[in-house]
Amino acid sequence: MKIKFIKTKNVKQFIALMEELNHLPPNIPKIALVYGEHGLGKSETIKWWALKNDCVYVRATKGMTSRWLISEIAEELDEEPFWHLQENFLMIETKLKENPKTIIIDEVDFLIEKNIIETMRDIHDRTGCPLVLVGMGLIDRKLSRYPHFTDRIYKSFKFEKYNVNDIKLILKELTDLNFTDDGINYLATRTNQLRQLIKLINKLETITKTNNIDILDEFIVKGILNGRENIANVQATQTVLAS
Repeated sequence: MKIKFIKTKNVKQFIALMEELNHLPPNIPKIALVYGEHGLGKSETIKWWALKNDCVYVRATKGMTSRWLISEIAEELDEEPFWHLQENFLMIETKLKENPKTIIIDEVDFLIEKNIIETMRDIHDRTGCPLVLVGMGLIDRKLSRYPHFTDRIYKSFKFEKYNVNDIKLILKELTDLNFTDDGINYLATRTNQLRQLIKLINKLETITKTNNIDILDEFIVKGILNGRENIANVQATQTVLAS
């Protein structure tokens, strides 16, 4: 299997959102909410974009405090954090006004219960820097308890489950396996998440190589994924049934 970052529909829409966010006029709040269920490539997409752009990226963790979060942001700005929260905040404000950068907070769900999200609102308001909050599927509902924060959200974007076209693209980019359309359609009924799809591709590659299977149609894919025994005879059986 090839190792490659794939620009699925979700990725392309995320890139478009970031372009839009970074070109908004100064008088418009530049906060975006990106969310969706696990396994859809959210974090991978965020990290990929962050590596290609000069931004501040922090991954929140369980138990993170305001001081911890601010210290992480300071380190992302190549600064040694102070002990006191207020000193760190002022230092971050100064740095970001001098050199504005997009701020991305991943796993932001961990910050909501402790009202730490308010700290991010303050940084955005004081610096005008774009702020991207990345969370799980219910993050939009959790944030609804903070109307003065949600009022500042310019746009929300939800990562959707993969459709057949996404899966075709992923298969084309990640593997040299030869699928028929009905084989791809059946595979799409078994998963619509990237992590699961990669596991299935690995399984298909291993078994097709062992059994010298050249073409993966629905009959073959179904046989492999359902753990059918004597898989080496599946292709021959299919030929007999078709004749």
